[in-house]
Amino acid sequence: MKFNLYVVRHGQTYFNIYNKVQGWGNTPLTEKGLKNAEDTGKRLAGINFKAAYSSDTTRASETCQKILDFNQSNSTNQVITSKLFREEFYGSFEGSDINQMWLMAGGPHGVPTFKEIVDKYSIDRSKDFIKAADPFHHAEDSSEYWQRYNQGLKMIEQNSAIADGDNVLLVTHGNSILSLVDKYGAGKYDLTVRPQNGSYTKLIINDDQIKIDQYNQ
Repeated sequence: MKFNLYVVRHGQTYFNIYNKVQGWGNTPLTEKGLKNAEDTGKRLAGINFKAAYSSDTTRASETCQKILDFNQSNSTNQVITSKLFREEFYGSFEGSDINQMWLMAGGPHGVPTFKEIVDKYSIDRSKDFIKAADPFHHAEDSSEYWQRYNQGLKMIEQNSAIADGDNVLLVTHGNSILSLVDKYGAGKYDLTVRPQNGSYTKLIINDDQIKIDQYNQ
């Protein structure tokens, strides 16, 4: 079965404004964040979504519902939420300054910023560095993250309501989208450019094969 998965980053939140780490933690959408969701809904209004999924965080589920509210193609009205689509868990770094987290995670490896970590290593290695730097070691490393997220992707693939050629909506998070692009983008995209709030990235899923068709649109 081949279908299109439109992966949207949630609208802007208060922690986005404050440059704070926001994985499993959750802050509300700002007025701009609500506008992000509305604008995305209008841009995707002509696409019929057979199914819609989101992270169980309110910033993602509210963004997903707003997108469906603006849809004009008889799409599903039901949002299926799941913790499987949450952002990576940052452990004790949750709520802290983002730049400080990257300094503590990458500094011991000579790469004190996110850009330097990605340029020299990868998004997956950044997860491993964060877990190692977390004093409690509660943060997810790359293995733990993908074990969870792949369950979510498999859940979508096993939805019997999705047929060949259908479109599916997924609202998730910034680093989750970067992780997908890192894994399936064949090196074609600049991973130091974070997906904007409300942007969509289009994946083409053909059985077990995943291809990035568009990024950060």
